[in-house]
Amino acid sequence: MPTPTIKVDAISKSFGAFKVLDGLSMQVMPGEKLALIGPSGSGKTTILRILMTLEKIDGGHIEVDGEQLYHMERNGQLLPANERHLAKMRQKIGMVFQLFNLFPHKCVMDNVTLAPMLTKGVARAAAEKRAMELLDMVGLADKAKAMPAQLSGGQKQRVAIARALALSPKIMLFDEVTSALDPELVEEVLNVMRKLAAETDMTMLLVTHEMGFAHDFADRVLFFDRGRIVEEGKPDEIFRHPKQERTQSFLKKIIAAGHRI
Repeated sequence: MPTPTIKVDAISKSFGAFKVLDGLSMQVMPGEKLALIGPSGSGKTTILRILMTLEKIDGGHIEVDGEQLYHMERNGQLLPANERHLAKMRQKIGMVFQLFNLFPHKCVMDNVTLAPMLTKGVARAAAEKRAMELLDMVGLADKAKAMPAQLSGGQKQRVAIARALALSPKIMLFDEVTSALDPELVEEVLNVMRKLAAETDMTMLLVTHEMGFAHDFADRVLFFDRGRIVEEGKPDEIFRHPKQERTQSFLKKIIAAGHRI
């Protein structure tokens, strides 16, 4: 068996008295496309933010690409990771957020090239060449000099995807990337993600309420509830034949709300 790209072992995380992750363990294999589904507040987004080191863990261990994420090995002991170690680990992971988070005062090209130039020391010419390749891939090569305010929500999200890819991450995290978009703009973003899933060997984790897309996109689906994984399996198993009563109840509500599965 290959070594997991992500290995989460007994992670706990609380915000005040609210325990959002409760002894969570999971593994993600190289190149796997994983969909995380479940009700709001179940811990899906928190695990992505923890992997991106935007939230710290209260307990447990995480390995990314064979290395400890929040710990460092020193003389056979595991010590809390310092900022240098976290910065190194962050370069393995890209994340696309719900609300784009583009720099409003910088053009599309600058938004995509800034991180490689600052964090990896990539020369401007090389960064811009790579940025144009990525913008072409997401269908926005003609918008390289546009400002974010001139773009639609769907275009902003596609720029955000190109920006995350510019650092050549091994792992891509997508957090509800279509939930802030008008319905007619959702498909253009999902098409870019379909292309990524089909044409790259990146490990990808997707938090979404787009169940039809999760079914088509994922190799495996994890259903979260109250900080735990209640059920996991192949998309057909989870969406067509869920075993757990909590999963069945959640999917019935999703269907009743008019979502395609």
